[in-house]
Amino acid sequence: MSLLTHDEYKSIAAGLDLPTGAFIDGKFCPAISGDTFETVNPATGEPLARIAACGGADVDFAVEKAREAFEDGRWSKLAPAERKDVLIRLCKLITRNARELAVMESLDSGKTIFDCETVDLPETINCLKWHAEAIDKMYDQVAPSSDDHIAMVVREPIGVVGLVLPWNFPLLMLAWKIGPALAAGCSVVVKPAAETTLTTLRLAELAAEAGLPRGVLNIVPGGGRDVGEPIGRHMDIDMVSFTGSTVTGKKFLTYSAESNAKEVVLEMGGKNPAIVMDDAENLDRVAAHIVNGAFWNMGENCSATSRLIAHKDIKAELLERISHHAQQWNVGEPLNPETRIGALVSKAHFDKVCGYLENPGNLVLGGGSFDGAFVEPTVVELPSHNATLAKEEIFGPVLAVVEVASFEEAIQMANETEYGLCASIFTANAKRAIRGARAIQAGTVTVNSFGEGDITTPFGGYKQSGFGGRDNSVHAHDQYTQLKTIWIDLADDMDGAVV
Repeated sequence: MSLLTHDEYKSIAAGLDLPTGAFIDGKFCPAISGDTFETVNPATGEPLARIAACGGADVDFAVEKAREAFEDGRWSKLAPAERKDVLIRLCKLITRNARELAVMESLDSGKTIFDCETVDLPETINCLKWHAEAIDKMYDQVAPSSDDHIAMVVREPIGVVGLVLPWNFPLLMLAWKIGPALAAGCSVVVKPAAETTLTTLRLAELAAEAGLPRGVLNIVPGGGRDVGEPIGRHMDIDMVSFTGSTVTGKKFLTYSAESNAKEVVLEMGGKNPAIVMDDAENLDRVAAHIVNGAFWNMGENCSATSRLIAHKDIKAELLERISHHAQQWNVGEPLNPETRIGALVSKAHFDKVCGYLENPGNLVLGGGSFDGAFVEPTVVELPSHNATLAKEEIFGPVLAVVEVASFEEAIQMANETEYGLCASIFTANAKRAIRGARAIQAGTVTVNSFGEGDITTPFGGYKQSGFGGRDNSVHAHDQYTQLKTIWIDLADDMDGAVV
């Protein structure tokens, strides 16, 4: 899909009909309390809409309807091919409405329309389509038991699932979770981030149009304390999948322990290193990958390259090339298709990121901010890996640089973190690349590139970056199912009767 002009995107934005209600049992509705909250355009501070501010009573209502839908089998007991057909129809509807959704996403989150059009919407559609196509291709098993027995190992949908979303990739993270959850036959209750609710509500409307039965997909907007915690503590939710900060994610383990011991899957923070050794080939290409990893989506990305661990012999040249490539990442109006770095998601988050830049160290590039929403791409050279910028997840367009003298030192430094989500290693030595990829404690390690793999590869973290499962790939289906053993005895009894 070709990009439009800035004026054309503004015209689409002006004509949007924004959803405002919760979506429960197949229709929009106000919060039971009647309360609302304001969602704003972070680039301008202007109000966009007032959204239903749900609470515990709304969560109870949504779970009740999700449970009804699950138990009567309107979705959970459909033939796999029938569930696939519905999700394929949803993909077609998203495709038809992709431009509207991209503009809505940009307005609500501050993300650039360039990223929304070229990354978020295509990947959302691809994710849902991939899981839809997998539905009728997932085989169960027969265990190698004796001739007197048949042992079947079958998957069953886990039940009612709570899905708690982050604000940095609203549509894509929704797809990462509802794709395998709906494919498995679950009913879901979704809490979108309060900052970015609009596209989640619109997609639920499209899902109903595609034929998803009422009660199977429910959207409950609101704050973490009002909606997230009630989901985590709910006695009739069988499993929760959360993506967000490590601090918040850990709370769901407590909620589970203090309620019904529900299954919990957490995808949390990262402080992701890129190791560049002295034998790395084509430093210009390396620099382009590092810049993309650090500044894409304003650095509001759990897998962002936020630490550069550079060998002392190439560091100066690499930083020069990084500075050159960073100049192409201009900051400005998100709906302008020429803009590469948009607004941070909220004023509170802007203030947090700017706080890290008050005394940054040796500033190589950037460091500026403006209009209470925009931060320049920033590169900071640090004297020590113990500095705050090298330790804490900033979640902004900030790259911390530290120097090493050897491969062993680089690996040790990469692992000196509480996180373990993603990492990259740049080297021309194949043995070193493989040794490094194995030694780095992270769920995804890329070699000579920045990335997260694709829909076919599992995504999640070691240490405090992840818990309980993985998003993407066939492995994502596992967390939304229970394994059941069905043991059939074929042996003759003492009297010769077959039992």
